[in-house]
Amino acid sequence: MIGKFASLIGGICFAMSGTASAAPAEERSELTERRQAIVPIAAFTASGDVERLKPALAAGLDAGLTVSEVREVLVQLYAYAGFPRSLNGLGTFVGVLDERAARGIVDDAGREASPILAEPGVRERGTRVQTLLIGAPVKGRVLEFAPAIDTFLKEHLFGDIFGSDVLDFHDREVSTIAALAAMQGTGSQLLSHTKVALNIGITRDQLRSLGATLAAQVGQTEAARARDALADAVAARSETSSSPITRLQPERPNPAQETRSTMQILRSGSQPSVQGPSDWFTGTVRIDAPFKGSGDARVGGATVTFEPGARTNWHTHPLGQTVIVTAGLGWAQREGGPVEEIRPGDIVWFAPGEKHWHGATATTAMTHIAIAEAKDGKVVDWLEPVADAQFTQGH
Repeated sequence: MIGKFASLIGGICFAMSGTASAAPAEERSELTERRQAIVPIAAFTASGDVERLKPALAAGLDAGLTVSEVREVLVQLYAYAGFPRSLNGLGTFVGVLDERAARGIVDDAGREASPILAEPGVRERGTRVQTLLIGAPVKGRVLEFAPAIDTFLKEHLFGDIFGSDVLDFHDREVSTIAALAAMQGTGSQLLSHTKVALNIGITRDQLRSLGATLAAQVGQTEAARARDALADAVAARSETSSSPITRLQPERPNPAQETRSTMQILRSGSQPSVQGPSDWFTGTVRIDAPFKGSGDARVGGATVTFEPGARTNWHTHPLGQTVIVTAGLGWAQREGGPVEEIRPGDIVWFAPGEKHWHGATATTAMTHIAIAEAKDGKVVDWLEPVADAQFTQGH
């Protein structure tokens, strides 16, 4: 059922009928408690403030971060704050865990990272992840001047570190922004990662929430840096929001081109999110950027995010469905088969009329692209919910 596809693909499209008529979601205006807990951990690690890092680490564990997730944040930050700060953070974390264990506190170890596929090569994988996050291939004079840095970025940071699925891209950008805001002289990188955050679906309100967390738990200077970066990133997006077709037109229009139709580009964040209807889903599901081909085209889909424990009902598609997992960790099952784990890069094909369901795992969010075609105007037949016992069987 599951085929491997090593590149991560931006967006999560889920083909369904009636999406456009669903009520708009009450989009979360703040970071989750778990992600808020990442902010001071990343900031104090980057600034080297070990004494303030200790209670932040304990608070993060109490807020629901697993040991492996906190460890992953600290490891990732070596790429932004350097080995000394990362190693100091890891050493501090080991001490915090030992102290908690001595007091009888059993922290959730979490899961280890899934094995990274050997194909394609690490550079190809890293280049695709980097391009997904930035929104375009990354080039520039600095990378041409120092090609070794380009190699380290593509192969190690984006190929190896960001390729690990212990944290999703939202977690990683929250930690990166918090770390960069805590350091002096990193304004251009902070702005770049704030743009990345907006590009991958972290909302302006959630980034404001990140700034508020910095103000409350780290410092006003750090919060001001994050706020300024957000303002600049929003302004930059506004300046480039016009259609690329319009911006690339020659100064003297070619009359032969006047009859051409404008290419349709559906940009991330250009449409409001909607909440996955409870008639079709169990748990919290967010649907973004639903699309449908024009004219005689039958293909359609939408961006969908499943929070931990969320999943679709059992359902079928008259012409089948392709699901491409892009982030997190999920489960999928076809009728009569086992519940199978699906990971970033996996492609899942459900045959026409095949009864199935898919969603996040019980503890980890999942995003995917699902594409289906309509037959006689129908894309999907929704069936009964997936019972909790079915959902967790074998796990």
